[in-house]
Amino acid sequence: MALNLAAPHTWPAAIMPTLIAVAAASVTGPVSVTMSLALLVIVVLMQSSVNTFNDYYDYVKGSDSAEDNVDPSDAVLVYNNIDPKSALRLAVGFLAVAFLLGIYAIVKAGFAPLVIAIVGALFVVLYSAGKSPISYLPLGEVVSGVVMGGLIPLAVYQVLTGILDFKLLLIAVPTIIGVGLIMFTNNTCDIERDIPSGRKTLPVLLGRERAVVWYRIALIVWIAFIVLNTAIFYTPGLLIVPFMVLAAYPLAKALFANSFTPDRRLQAMPQILSVNVVLGAFYAAAILCNSALVLVL
Repeated sequence: MALNLAAPHTWPAAIMPTLIAVAAASVTGPVSVTMSLALLVIVVLMQSSVNTFNDYYDYVKGSDSAEDNVDPSDAVLVYNNIDPKSALRLAVGFLAVAFLLGIYAIVKAGFAPLVIAIVGALFVVLYSAGKSPISYLPLGEVVSGVVMGGLIPLAVYQVLTGILDFKLLLIAVPTIIGVGLIMFTNNTCDIERDIPSGRKTLPVLLGRERAVVWYRIALIVWIAFIVLNTAIFYTPGLLIVPFMVLAAYPLAKALFANSFTPDRRLQAMPQILSVNVVLGAFYAAAILCNSALVLVL
């Protein structure tokens, strides 16, 4: 049940931004394998904390019910007779372990990653907690995209290189869009469920028809930014782009055809997560074409 609350199927939202940052760091010099793995564990723990906090607060606020959640593994507190406070303690535990591991990064790289991590942790809590959590506002997609898709690469790159380079936020635009679209997918499929719960997510405000149009535009912009960033910053990686397009085409086509209605949620979420993995992996490969890839412990 703890693993289900951590929701491993959502971890690409943390893993791919980390991979992009490691690839970008490898262009500047040797990359520490030990530190890279430690950072990966930290961001996965923070992602797990977000997921667990979200499930806890949705349950105690009555947003989740057996009628709304088709997959029992996606609604642990609804389908299992456990104390919700156990889930809250688990969420805090995930966050605490992440910060303990972060001490290693701070010792190696100074306090810059700590500041970024504190900002990220603040949004982890504000995303689900409080009277007006971010997940109930039309800011969820932007906040999740910027925090996970933007701040994670910025922090990981700083730890691995010792350089706080805000150009990484530009390099990370594709991951910002990709992570934001994961939330957009979920919220568009949940419009009917969110309205009675008082959620005013972006898809609720747009309506499904307009939300789907903007979703498709964002998908095109996402791929375009990968090509553009590769051409400008990592030109040798353009060799990878045709293979990326060929690999992503069937998945992107399926997303374009998805109606994002409640009955399509179980298809839509794996689709957007798969697109994140494929585009993220090929983007990282394109960046690595510019690197000698020297690994150190």
